Amino acid sequence: MIDNYVYVIVALLPLAALMLLFQVNPYHALVIRAILGAVAALVYAVLGASDVALTEALVGTMLVVTLYVIAVRSSLVMRLGILKDLTIEKESYFAEIITNLRKVVNKYHLRLELVEYPNSQALEKALMTKEVHATCNKRQQVKPDDEQIYDTAIRVRRLFEILQTELTFPETTLTYVTVSNVEDKH
Repeated sequence: MIDNYVYVIVALLPLAALMLLFQVNPYHALVIRAILGAVAALVYAVLGASDVALTEALVGTMLVVTLYVIAVRSSLVMRLGILKDLTIEKESYFAEIITNLRKVVNKYHLRLELVEYPNSQALEKALMTKEVHATCNKRQQVKPDDEQIYDTAIRVRRLFEILQTELTFPETTLTYVTVSNVEDKH
């Protein structure tokens, strides 16, 4: 006869699975996935399948979650191309833009990674060859007393939509850039 605690443990499986399905934050989902694997291993052990429990604990919990962490960590990055001289500028406009960008992308569980390029041509090429998702470059001033404006070009439609609605910073303009998928044939 099965004891009542086994029913409680088995009831945790669908509960953890439902929590996993409705989790928005990918890092929280990884923790719940680890809990789901641990509960499954516990159920197998309680029911007498120790070999399956060991396999579930090693593969289903430890290995899979480790691989998921690597995949999630590498895929949730917004790479922003900037010019090298912008990082050493003392003006606060650029620092404020980056701070606001970080706040916006953090709401969507992304990391903002700044990639430096030596000149505007290299920056433009990086966007067109899909090395970066967006670029931020200072617009040339017509008059010396003009306000600093930064042009941000984004090649990913979803990022453009997010930043268009969330980024309310007057010192930058957003533009969506279409990049062709045709590769050079040698």
